[in-house]
Amino acid sequence: MSFDSLGLAPEIMKAIHEVGYTEPTPIQAEAIPQVLAGRDVLGIAQTGTGKTASFTLPMIHRLMKGRAKARMPRTLILEPTRELAAQVAENFDLYGKNTKLSKALLIGGVSFKDQEQAILRGADVLIATPGRLLDHVERGGVLLRGVEVLVIDEADRMLDMGFIPDIERIVSLVPFTRQTLFFSATMPPEITRLSEQFLSAPVRVEVARPSSTNDNVSQQLLEVAPAKKREALRSLFEAEDVANGIIFCNRKRDIADLLKYLQQNDYKAVSLHGDMDQHMRLRMLDQFKNGDATYLIASDVAARGLDIPAVSHVFNFDVPTHAEDYVHRIGRTGRAGRSGAAFTLGTRNDAKYVDAIEKLIEQPIPRASFEGGGASEESNAEDKKPRSRNRRSRNEKSHEPREEKSEASEQAKPREGGKRRGLLGRGRRGDKPQASEAVSEAPVDAKPEVKAEAKVEAKVEPKAEPKKAAPKSERKAEPKSERKAEPKSERKSERKAANKSQSSTKGSDAFEGNMPDFLK
Repeated sequence: MSFDSLGLAPEIMKAIHEVGYTEPTPIQAEAIPQVLAGRDVLGIAQTGTGKTASFTLPMIHRLMKGRAKARMPRTLILEPTRELAAQVAENFDLYGKNTKLSKALLIGGVSFKDQEQAILRGADVLIATPGRLLDHVERGGVLLRGVEVLVIDEADRMLDMGFIPDIERIVSLVPFTRQTLFFSATMPPEITRLSEQFLSAPVRVEVARPSSTNDNVSQQLLEVAPAKKREALRSLFEAEDVANGIIFCNRKRDIADLLKYLQQNDYKAVSLHGDMDQHMRLRMLDQFKNGDATYLIASDVAARGLDIPAVSHVFNFDVPTHAEDYVHRIGRTGRAGRSGAAFTLGTRNDAKYVDAIEKLIEQPIPRASFEGGGASEESNAEDKKPRSRNRRSRNEKSHEPREEKSEASEQAKPREGGKRRGLLGRGRRGDKPQASEAVSEAPVDAKPEVKAEAKVEAKVEPKAEPKKAAPKSERKAEPKSERKAEPKSERKSERKAANKSQSSTKGSDAFEGNMPDFLK
């Protein structure tokens, strides 16, 4: 069968011949006549078999009759990622270059003004991601009352990524008499049940078994230790004739670490993940497509729908946690009849994920082992043992001076003579050195002996300190009376001594017996 027998417009056939296509793929041969007939289609085919052209070509043929109005697109195509939406827009430019159709691309990371201007001019084809489309709808910039054809590409991914509420809201805004097209590489039963809510008597176009892999892609599982995954990846680079390859990681943090590692080892690599803005994403993709970068390190955001025909290898640095993602990952190579190779680095912890993948594709993946994997674990274990001993010895050495310090501090504590510190002891600490100076100046022999006895008693019985504070106060009162030149009456000296003895027996009053009335 050739494209001439499908009944497409001459303008479209001219563009197809300029591209170099002569025969349609199986999914195109079966889906295009059904779309031209106005039927709802549920298309299932392997990735890389031309699903995008199976709905873009008949849509262009249908849109050649009529004219779009401002803010009211005639067709709506929903895509899960920005990259896939931009790729579909490129296909419309390629196949519809001989027509006067207009398009608008609504994706995140681009200013609203340019998108609003494109919608106001009137767009026959509106290609959008669900989030950005709803933003324009809420602003009143887009009216979906005139949509004739609704396309949900990568249907399983759209319904599985949490876009179900957004999709349901968008479908409710589209006329009921629309034509709905579902296209995807995988279609689990639960996703089929959800798609039946949006389709009306659909024609199921199933070219290959759901979740099957391409026969042109050779697969291999390389069993390796976790610490040797980077070394195993480099060995694959050296052993294989890699024109350009995509490396898939499960986490964004691993993408950054692996990119830094490859660049340090003189590999031309770029990265692509969901946290990048749209301009950075497009620049990284352009470097990879133009050959400026040999390796593209990406997350699953790049596994869906990226059409880069010359990809020779796919490397799964991490085994995908979802088995269906494995089909989309290795589908980036071996496209358009070319041959490709897919390698997966698996550890012992990935056994359950590998079993799920083999159960999904219904075939075992050939296995091989990396020679450096087993030795790495033994060397790592040997390296860890002396390190742990050294850490213990260091900790023991570090604890020794602390114990000496604590013993020295315990020996130094009784030398302080039980002095109180803090707010309650400030006034008494200021008086004690004056009293000691007066005692040293006065020619009294018995007073230093009494201090020594008080210190010894404080060491033996620390609890009796408040009781023996009275003789200290008396000693403090005696040198003051001797030092003063002016004579004082006996009553005043007796009152002071009595007040000080009472304050010391009560527990070291900070006000020395002169407590204010409001505190009493």
